[in-house]
Amino acid sequence: MAKEAKHEEEQEHERHQHENENDPNVLVAQFQLMQQQLQQILMQKESLSMAVMEIDRAVEELDKSKDSEAYKITGTIMVRKPVAELKKELAESKEDLQVRVKSMDAAEKRFTDKLVELQRKLKSLIK
Repeated sequence: MAKEAKHEEEQEHERHQHENENDPNVLVAQFQLMQQQLQQILMQKESLSMAVMEIDRAVEELDKSKDSEAYKITGTIMVRKPVAELKKELAESKEDLQVRVKSMDAAEKRFTDKLVELQRKLKSLIK
């Protein structure tokens, strides 16, 4: 008896889900939500890209410097470190940021593809 009830519940859920897939109001809500999420991804990606550019500028400044040591801000203090060590830390940070940018690129593509698909569905329902 419990199996039958569970099976009927699953069938009802599938019917409801199928109805939602063709409900223009549900699709519009999904489309708007995905647009907002894509916008957040784009802002995060831009922020990461700016951080990469800042690292590049910092490395350029270290390259110009004739000093063997430079200062790094850590928390609320400045710490003097060898330039080579700072460059290594910056290179590692840049690499991490670039991996995150690639991840954001992939997420952007997924969301863009899904938005195109939802837009296609909405257009076909409106006709």
